[in-house]
Amino acid sequence: MESSVAASIEKSALCLAAIVSGHQGGETLDPCIHVITLAVDDLERSHAFYRDGLGLKTQGVIGLEHPGDEENAAGAVVMFELDGGLVLALYPRTELAKDANVDLVAVSSGSFSIGHIVPERAGVDALLQKAVAAGASVTEAPRERPWGIYSGYFRDPDGHLWEVIWNPISEPD
Repeated sequence: MESSVAASIEKSALCLAAIVSGHQGGETLDPCIHVITLAVDDLERSHAFYRDGLGLKTQGVIGLEHPGDEENAAGAVVMFELDGGLVLALYPRTELAKDANVDLVAVSSGSFSIGHIVPERAGVDALLQKAVAAGASVTEAPRERPWGIYSGYFRDPDGHLWEVIWNPISEPD
């Protein structure tokens, strides 16, 4: 974990250096994404799905000391540190809407998907089976796509769409 934290710090430093050296004033978005937050209906259920079902590492629910109120969102969140310094966060749907000052809308899926590349074709089938065993639903069984990849889709328990991909001409970093 220590080397992964060091790599995350190094990557963040490179992103910060790009911001400072080339884009002062904030007129462009630098190509660095640090956190993807998924709005969830049941924080504990989603925590278990990603931790126990998919095997992601986390310190558990944090921020419980910030209960929130009518104006301020509560702080309870789950964070998973992924490769490359990216953080996948789970945050209650009601609290994310409050924090971002947006209307709480009905759950929808299909506006975007999160892709996960696996190093072998069999990894697509295996990860989809693992996701289903943890409570996901397959929306598209794995198959060859006309553009040369092999992939399938699942929805997590909150409806977030994931694509599991094997690309025979590239491998994940």
